[in-house]
Amino acid sequence: MSKRRLKGWKEIPMGGMVTEPGSSVEFDVSAWRTFKPVIDQSKCTKCGLCWIYCPEAAIVIKEDGRYEVDLTFCKGCGICERACAPRAITMVKEESA
Repeated sequence: MSKRRLKGWKEIPMGGMVTEPGSSVEFDVSAWRTFKPVIDQSKCTKCGLCWIYCPEAAIVIKEDGRYEVDLTFCKGCGICERACAPRAITMVKEESA
């Protein structure tokens, strides 16, 4: 993960709005996380609810059909865990670097 300088409060648009389409991919929200989702592949039924409900598109579908979390885009909100009917996703404490 590359270290980028975070914008100061004077540089962020009012309300933290995304002012240009697609510009949100330029922001690394992973530093916001205190918990991260871990998917137990043995419990995952590949229903796709985590993928549908993730507000950051941090859940990706691999070529073999498995679901994984792209931690670059995950901010640790836990919506995927709550959406997961078979309880295959668990939010675990983020380890300090």
